[in-house]
Amino acid sequence: MSDPKHSMTTIAIACLLGPTASGKTAAALAFAARHPTEIISVDSALVYRGMDIGTAKPTAEERASVPHHLIDIVDPADAYSAAQFRADTLRLVDEIRARGRVPLLVGGTMLYYKALVEGLNALPSADAAVRASLEADAAREGWPALHARLAGIDPTTAARLAPNDAQRIQRALEVFMLTGQPMSALLDASERERERDAAGALYRFVPIALEPSNRAVLHERIAARFDAMLEAGFIDEVKHLRARGDLHAGLPSMRCVGYRQAWEYLDGAIDYATMRDKGVFATRQLCKRQLTWLRSMPERVIVDCCAETATHDAVQAIEAVVGHAG
Repeated sequence: MSDPKHSMTTIAIACLLGPTASGKTAAALAFAARHPTEIISVDSALVYRGMDIGTAKPTAEERASVPHHLIDIVDPADAYSAAQFRADTLRLVDEIRARGRVPLLVGGTMLYYKALVEGLNALPSADAAVRASLEADAAREGWPALHARLAGIDPTTAARLAPNDAQRIQRALEVFMLTGQPMSALLDASERERERDAAGALYRFVPIALEPSNRAVLHERIAARFDAMLEAGFIDEVKHLRARGDLHAGLPSMRCVGYRQAWEYLDGAIDYATMRDKGVFATRQLCKRQLTWLRSMPERVIVDCCAETATHDAVQAIEAVVGHAG
C-alpha cells in the first residue's frame, strides 16, 4: 500500500549550500541572470544590519540586480533564531512563487537548513569551540556564575538546574549561543512546529553542495578574502559597532567569525598579526564544520567549487532541480 504522504505532489526548491568562499554568490547571480529569481539568504551573519564587510554581504549592485531576502533584518543587539528562519523562509517561498518567480536558497548556515527540512524537533549538535569557550569561562568564574548568566537569558531552564550542574548549564548556554534562542523556547517551539509541519510538506528542499576537490584551494581563498576584508576597512566597521555602546563580545552577532577576533584585537588582547591569523584559522574551522554537515546529506547534488566550470556547473544543477518544479 502506498503512503499517501509520499504520494503528494511536492515542489522542488533548490538550495545552493556550501562553505565560506566556495562561490555561492557568483553561482546564484549567474542563475538569476537567466531566470526570474529571488534569493533567500541561508546565513546567520547576513541577517545583521551594519555588518557588511566581515560577513561578505552581497554588494549593493548585486542586491539591486536580483531581490534578496533575510539580509539586514535584525539589529546586532538582537537575536534571530533557526525557528524564525524556518517560518520566514516558508512564507517567502510561498510569496515568491505567487509572483511567478523562482525562489533560490543560498548560504552556509547548516543549522538553518536543517531546521527548514527537519523542523525544530532537534536541538543543535554540540559545538567544540563553544564548549571550550564556556569551560574557559567556568574555570575563571565558576559554574554558579555561568548558572547566573543562564538565568538572565533562560530563567525557565536555569530554575530547574543546580548552580553546579556543569554539564546541563553548559548545554543550555551552548544552545543559546548557537541559536540565539533559550533552550526552553526551542523545546516549546518543537511541539508547535510538529503541529505545523504540514505547511512545509508542500515543498521538497534539494541541497546543491559546492564542495572542494582540493581543500587547500579553499584555504587559499579564505585567507585572500579575509585579507581583502581587512583592506576594505573591516576593523573600522567593528570600531563603529563598538562605538554604539550597547554591543558586547558575548552577543551572537559579535561571535560571528572574524568579528570575535577583531573585537579581541580592539580590546588590546592580541596584536594585529595574531588577529589576522586567528581570523583566518577560525574561518577555516567554520569551513570544516560546514563540510561535515554537507557530507551528512547523502541526497545532495555535489558541484566541485574548485573547478574552472564551477559557476556553470552550479547553474546547471539548479536548473535541473527547478525544472521539476510545478
